[in-house]
Amino acid sequence: MKKLKFHIPFVKYLWIMVSISTVIVIGGIFIIFQKGFNYGIDFKGGVKLTYKFASSISEPPVREALRKDGIEGADVVRHGELHENRIVIKVSLPEEHIKLGQKITSALENFFGKDKVFLESEETVGPRVGKELRKKAFLAVTFAVILMLIYIGYRFDFHFAPGAVIALIHDVIITMAFFAFFNKEFNISTLAALLTIVGYSINDTIIVYDRIRENRHLITPQTIKDVVNTSINQTFARTLITVLTVLFVLFAIFFKGGGSLHDFALAMIVGFVAGTYSSIFIASPCYIGMYRLMPHIKKFIKSR
Repeated sequence: MKKLKFHIPFVKYLWIMVSISTVIVIGGIFIIFQKGFNYGIDFKGGVKLTYKFASSISEPPVREALRKDGIEGADVVRHGELHENRIVIKVSLPEEHIKLGQKITSALENFFGKDKVFLESEETVGPRVGKELRKKAFLAVTFAVILMLIYIGYRFDFHFAPGAVIALIHDVIITMAFFAFFNKEFNISTLAALLTIVGYSINDTIIVYDRIRENRHLITPQTIKDVVNTSINQTFARTLITVLTVLFVLFAIFFKGGGSLHDFALAMIVGFVAGTYSSIFIASPCYIGMYRLMPHIKKFIKSR
């Protein structure tokens, strides 16, 4: 079987892509702090009810039915495909969750008819539990990143480690900013996707870095760009096949999975694309920069 061979001048565009990524990451951080996240019931507490209607339905009549019964501030969204006639209602109110769920169901049955609307699922999380879960979610991502940093420090020297760290942070921020910008629900499934992205990002970067390390004997200040570019091209076929295989599955889940699987698949798609991009256009130029900067750092340390 003939191996795929690429001769793409990645290095030619490295610093342009780094500049674009810098702007996107800074913008992403601004969006995260400015807009915040649309936390799901898992993280903010409240009640989430999924209803299936006997006939075609849209959000406005459901909101009207709830308002008529004095239920304000409910988040009403379509769930799944159009023909499935499913609606999800999320409410965060200072009432007993059991009573609230019964109240919403009664309001819809009175408005549409008891034989026209069916409660399929109900999820309830108390405000204190939601706050605690949010804290634990933040700690989970933080610990995952720290453990990866420890592994990177053990596996690679100082030439490689900063690029892997920056690429990892880049992928997490872009995924989180995507969810904040499009106001997508940030829930337990999204958190699981983020932790998976952390692992994939490092794995993809290590593949490129391992090949650079194998070709390290060819590197001089004059040849470093060519060697890095050759290393990226040598691993690009593997990277491309891996990411496409995963994306085929993720798109299938995204379009047909429905519910929380939809959010998980979306986060994974964004993260996997960002991870593949960063291993080439973030980690690699960081290595080139550290290689050129290291003599100056050593000189500065000796002068002290």
